[in-house]
Amino acid sequence: MSALDTILQLAYIVAAAFFVLGLHRMNSPATARSGNQLSAAGMTVAVAATVVLVATNPAQGLAWPIIVVGVVVGGGLGLYTARTIKMTDMPQLVSLFNAVGGGAAALIAIDDYVRLAGTVGAGGGAIDLQTVVASILDVLIGSVTFSGSLIASGKLQGLVTSRPVVFPLSRPLNVGLVVIALAGAAFLLAGNVSVPVLFVLILVALLFGVTLVMPIGGADMPVVISLLNAFTGTAVAMAGFVIGNATLITAGALVGASGGILTKLMADAMNRSILNIMVGGFGVGEAGAGAAVGGGPTGSVREINVDDAAIQLAYAQSVIIVPGYGLAVAQAQHSVRELADQLEEKGVGVKYAIHPVAGRMPGHMNVLLAEANVPYPQLYEMDDINPEFERTDVALVIGANDVTNPAARSNPASPIYGMPILNVDHARNIIVIKRSMRPGYAGIDNELYLDPKTGMLFGDAKDALTQLIGAVKAL
Repeated sequence: MSALDTILQLAYIVAAAFFVLGLHRMNSPATARSGNQLSAAGMTVAVAATVVLVATNPAQGLAWPIIVVGVVVGGGLGLYTARTIKMTDMPQLVSLFNAVGGGAAALIAIDDYVRLAGTVGAGGGAIDLQTVVASILDVLIGSVTFSGSLIASGKLQGLVTSRPVVFPLSRPLNVGLVVIALAGAAFLLAGNVSVPVLFVLILVALLFGVTLVMPIGGADMPVVISLLNAFTGTAVAMAGFVIGNATLITAGALVGASGGILTKLMADAMNRSILNIMVGGFGVGEAGAGAAVGGGPTGSVREINVDDAAIQLAYAQSVIIVPGYGLAVAQAQHSVRELADQLEEKGVGVKYAIHPVAGRMPGHMNVLLAEANVPYPQLYEMDDINPEFERTDVALVIGANDVTNPAARSNPASPIYGMPILNVDHARNIIVIKRSMRPGYAGIDNELYLDPKTGMLFGDAKDALTQLIGAVKAL
């Protein structure tokens, strides 16, 4: 091994170490930013080492200019997207990243297998079993991730209906696709070399990704995004095995393992199994939504004005703010921080209640509030904050629907029955800022709005918070 080869291998080890340290620092919101920076530095080292490796290998021909062009174009698009993306569009962007990652990993395996198949056809011997196994897994998982993530992104963007879509014979079709995939994989594992069979596996996996995600909707989407992220990492790890790159293996394994753990934690937080989520999501049909309301309490909605809400907040001893997707839609994270500052100046204790699946992706509310520099100690997870509600003077709900719906506890007919929620209804007084009485992403009405303790402050979250800030200052 030459001195250059040794240096490049050390560079890959350094990159892998940066990935591990970066992921570890993402364990806490306080260190997540530096964790991202460490991971980005690791990726920079890995890409630079690859460019040097290719540029110094005469057999690679013009491969290095292609890499440079790819880095410039891809990096430019990434930088532009990161600078211009709205927080409301972040979940669909994450889904697109999953699609790109899974698709790129699958392309690596396809390219390597086609090249090796050509060598075998020219009398170069058989393809080794490790490469075949890694290629099959990479192609299947990467293709499922690619098409599934595109559907998930379409659902979040509104290009595809967010409701679960179940069509006749969907489950037999899925079973058939799995059987075809297993048969094709067995054929290749038996020592047969066939590019057409590989492409059959690709088509089957792409179709399976569509049929897998289409029946899922409502409050299950954050879990699906997390699961697809785990798929992306696994596909990348398989690509590393295909081309013998330890850094790809390490990075993919980290993403796959962390995504899998996050998926399990989120599913547990919703009191649902991952299998149950994949079989069918929340809000299946209008009948389900009707049942959710019909079995619950009846009553009337009590509307309040800004002055009433300001008086309740300013003269409270404790306030818990419950952010939801409506906060992201209105881009009101800075306004809610300003309101909290005003309340704290008046001696009010302020905390934020974060539900695991609030928003449209894992950690959506944490990212949103971090952008507004909300102090990390004020953010409380569901299990930690729930006992506090009954001792709280005012719970301020901003655009959160399904994660505050008491039907999850009280109405067995509700599609979200059994899902742990934030115990907002236990607070002494409740203020809900909402545009209208439209149901949340799960497609069901919220019984919290009929609670006699609840005052509805209708309007855009940012406008309402701005008016509240002025009214609180005036008191």
